[in-house]
Amino acid sequence: MKCPHCLESFHDFYEVIPVGNDASGDWGIISRKCPSCERVVLVLGTGKIGSIGGRHVLEFIKDERLIYPRVPSRVPLSKEVPVEFAQAYREACTVLADSPKASAALSRRCLQHLLRVKAGVKPSNLADEIQEVMDSGTLPPYIAESIDDVRNIGNFAAQPMKSERTGEVIDVESGEADWNLDVLEALFNFYFIQPAIIKKKREILNLRLKEIDKKGTKK
Repeated sequence: MKCPHCLESFHDFYEVIPVGNDASGDWGIISRKCPSCERVVLVLGTGKIGSIGGRHVLEFIKDERLIYPRVPSRVPLSKEVPVEFAQAYREACTVLADSPKASAALSRRCLQHLLRVKAGVKPSNLADEIQEVMDSGTLPPYIAESIDDVRNIGNFAAQPMKSERTGEVIDVESGEADWNLDVLEALFNFYFIQPAIIKKKREILNLRLKEIDKKGTKK
């Protein structure tokens, strides 16, 4: 899993602190500790609590909600990302802990808007728009594969509503909301951040060349 504090990935190992039960099942605090930053990650979960080697575990999880940290960390966006996209991305990040469904809906809608504005895809459903930008060959392979996974992880074939009405708040697959945000970050980097970095470097290079040219003219 990915640590919500430092964003490093680690092999999941946890224990459950039972807190009670009701009609929903057994409730427990799922406690993990990241080996990279050594900070605790706490999740409130419900399901059926069992025991393995004297350690409490949830044998199956019906629902879980991150309670510490309150909101998972994300890489801060560069100022090069336009406000219209940055705002939608941040909204999706803000609601992720409380509602992965709402977060995924916001990120799908942002992704569709981004592809229409920057990739110039023909307005259609999101699945077809993703296919169009992949067929265009304009994206690096690693980004093309990642954006295709938005369809696969989101199970668009079984839930076409996600593609036809991108802002619809409906059930999500495990890891889907997080992956959508990861893909948006990759696309922001490709469409906005890297071009801005290269432009700045080119401007610096041109200034240096002008200085060299001036020195040569003086001779």
